[in-house]
Order: sequence, then structure tokens, then C-alpha cells
Amino acid sequence: MDTLWHWLWQEGRFLGIEWHFWKAVGWLGNAVFFSRFLVQWYATERQRRVVIPVAFWWLSLTGAMLLFSYALFYRRDSVFIFAYAFTWIPYLRNLIIHRRTVARACKCPDCGGEVPDQANYCPTCGLRLVLPPGEPVAA
Repeated sequence: MDTLWHWLWQEGRFLGIEWHFWKAVGWLGNAVFFSRFLVQWYATERQRRVVIPVAFWWLSLTGAMLLFSYALFYRRDSVFIFAYAFTWIPYLRNLIIHRRTVARACKCPDCGGEVPDQANYCPTCGLRLVLPPGEPVAA
């Protein structure tokens, strides 16, 4: 056990890494950004089809912002800064689109299943959806 402890902590460094606030921010950003892979994999396996859950976009946004902060304030490396400077745009856009989609979603009057915006039939039970008068039918 003493040998393992000595291997982990050498000369005041854990795993050979000199730890400080910005190093922790960078590693946390990496961990958060990596965790989105696990979330997406789990959601896909659970539904048995390719799915990108909203948590994926939140983890992407958080991880990218942490890594951008690390690059900007600690590393000050133009390549690293540029790599994360604009990645937040599609993540934020997808979160906005998701929020709008959820706000427009409705329930099937027959089975209670979730019906996508502008759907003509319920994807769960196949019921033909009756639209209010004057509302266009999706093509």
C-alpha cells in the first residue's frame, strides 16, 4: 500500500501532475466533455435507436466552456483557444431548438403518447390527428 501511495503522490504531485485551480478546471472540462459520450451511448442503448438526449447538449456546452476557460486564462494558447471559442454556438442552438420543440409538443388524445409538432398521425398508436379548423395539415 505504501508503494502505491508513493507512486500516486510523488514530490507533491498526484499522478505526476502539478495540481492547481486551472489544472482542475481543465481536467473537469475533459471529464464533463467525455461524459456526454456515455450519456448518448446509454440513451441509444435504452431506446434501441440513435438518440441524442438533451443532457448531451448541456454536457457539451459545460465541457466546452470549462475547456475554453482553461485555454484562455491558463494556457493562453491561440490554437487551443480557437478550438473551443465557437463550439458553444451549435450546443446552445440545439438547446434552444429543444426547448421550443418541447413547448410545442402535444399529447395524443387516444393513447396519451407524445406527438411531434405538425404530425398528422400519432407515432405510438397511429391515430389520425384532427386539426382545429383553419390550421394547415403538414405535408
